[in-house]
Parts: sequence; structure tokens; C-alpha cells
Amino acid sequence: MSNNVYNFTIDIDWKLIGIISQIDRFDATWSSIEKREAQSLKQLKSIAIVLSVGASTRIEGSQLSDEEVDLLLQNIDITKLEDRDSQEVVGYFETFDIISESYSEINITESRLKYLHNSLMRFNKKDEWHKGEYKKHSNAVEANYPDGTKQLIFETTPAGFQTEDAMRNLVDWYNTDNETHPLVKCALFTYDFLSIHPFQDGNGRLSRLISSLLLLKNGYSWIQYISLEHEIETRKSEYYRVLRNCQTQRPNENVSEWTTFFFDAIMNVQSKLLKKLESSGNQTQLSPKEKSIITYIENHAGCKSSEISTKLNIPNPTVKRLLTALVNMNLITKHGTGPGTNYSAI
Repeated sequence: MSNNVYNFTIDIDWKLIGIISQIDRFDATWSSIEKREAQSLKQLKSIAIVLSVGASTRIEGSQLSDEEVDLLLQNIDITKLEDRDSQEVVGYFETFDIISESYSEINITESRLKYLHNSLMRFNKKDEWHKGEYKKHSNAVEANYPDGTKQLIFETTPAGFQTEDAMRNLVDWYNTDNETHPLVKCALFTYDFLSIHPFQDGNGRLSRLISSLLLLKNGYSWIQYISLEHEIETRKSEYYRVLRNCQTQRPNENVSEWTTFFFDAIMNVQSKLLKKLESSGNQTQLSPKEKSIITYIENHAGCKSSEISTKLNIPNPTVKRLLTALVNMNLITKHGTGPGTNYSAI
């Protein structure tokens, strides 16, 4: 069965209903989890911030690793943000922080979206001419790859009155539609924002911030303790493919493939959050060496036993023994075999 929502068609079936119900069932139990795991959540939020900032900026072409992002955010000096990657990281971090601290007070209006864009682009010297204002020139959605190449994903709404009308209609729909489920509204708002691409630059990064903002405003407060951006980065090719597939039908396209992708990403981060909380509970029984190893791996994904041994000054045989135990306890993940074996956090 297909339903028309805003300018789109969505296939409503039992699978989609089940996915939404599963997400909401988790949300119904969250308040008790939040009270019980307050200390663990504080640590998870700090980790999620680094992962979110790093992932979202890398999707758009940044070259900074999570370790470099973490170091930059610990020692922010706005007078020394000379390269574009650093400017984008700090801008994303500060906008992320604004949303995290004040989401309940941020209304979904064009002026507030422009304010968030201005904050996002605050440190980008080359973008001063357009930050906080709708685009003056046509743009397109492009995939940026580590080697510097780009791939056109789809064309966007033309600049000028067409973009202005599209954004006004999108915001008006979001604020007046009281029948559509909040998760569906969040997915569609994000999709149409990307399709319009209302700003000259920064639309991809802002779309992911908006997704978190809408989820938070609709009561899904757990999203701030896990990185939706990191989930999308790991599925970057699928992310762009789904957007392109839906866009080929524009206007009045069927966006079922996008909503399925969006909700699946949310379910995945829910699952990862539960595993992290379970891991945090198990860690209370760990030795100091085991805890230090886990902490190091969380901040250095892909590290090897020899690196851990050197950095933590623990004999390599001991490190290997403890790594095996931590893998068996489902507290870390092992990748590869032999000399290429490396580890990452759950």
C-alpha cells in the first residue's frame, strides 16, 4: 500500500511499521536506561562527538582521522585554523554543541536553519560570502573521495526563487503536518533538504545535524550518545546510491528506499548503543590494564597489538592475551589474521 506524504510516495507495509515500532519500543525504555547508566553515557557522549564530527566532515572530503579530530577539539585555537579541514571540523563541533545543548529551544524555521548554517561555516574563510544565506548559484550533490575525485550524484533545485519556495514549503509542511509519524517526517525532511541543497556549500553536513536536531526534538534523546554520522560514513556508497535512485524519479518520487535506509541506520546505532552500554557494565569488572587497552582502542580504531604494547608500555605477550579475553567478552572486535590483525571498539 502506498501513501502520499508531502510531495512524496511511501510504500507502507508491515516491515516499515515493524521497524518504526522497534525504534519506538527502544525509546520507551530509554528513560530508565538513562538514569541507570548516567556515568557510562557521559563517556559515550564524548566519544560520539568525536566520531560524529570526524565522520560527517570526512563524508564531504575532509582528511582528518578521528584521532586528529580528537586532538584538535581538545586544543581549539580559532586563530590557528588555517586549513579547510580544521575549519570544517571546529565549525561542525560548535554547531553540534549548540544543537545538543539547546535543541528544545531551536524551532524549525528558515531563519534558524540559516543560523545553524552560519555557525557551521563560521570558520571557513573562503565561504564568508554565502554563509547563512541561500545559494546564489546552482550546485549539485557530489560524492567526495579520499583521492580527491568527485562523482555527480544528482542535480538540485535551481538557485533563486525556486530554492526559496521549496524551503518555505518544506518548513511549512513540517510544522503543520500533525498526522505523519515523527520518524517519517525526520527522514523526509532530511531527504528533501538534501534534494533542494539550499546553501552554496555545507548542505551534507548540515543535513546530518538537522537529522539529529529533529530526532532530539521528537524525544529520541539517546541519539546524542551514539554517532549516526559514523553509521552513514561506513555506508557512504549505499547512502549516495539510495539518494540517486530516489532522485531519478523527481518530482513526486517514491522515497521508500530512502526511508528504509534511514530507519535501518537508526536501528543499527540503537543496537550499537546497547552493546556499548553492556560493554560499559562489563568493564566495571575489568583490570586497570584491560580498561586502558579498551580506552586506547576506542580512540585508535585499527590499532595492532604491537602498537598497544608500545603506547601503553605493556609487554606484547600480555597485550595479546588480554586482547583475546576482551574479544571473547564481546568488548572489542578483531579484524583480520596474522600480521594484519587489528582491533576496534564495538
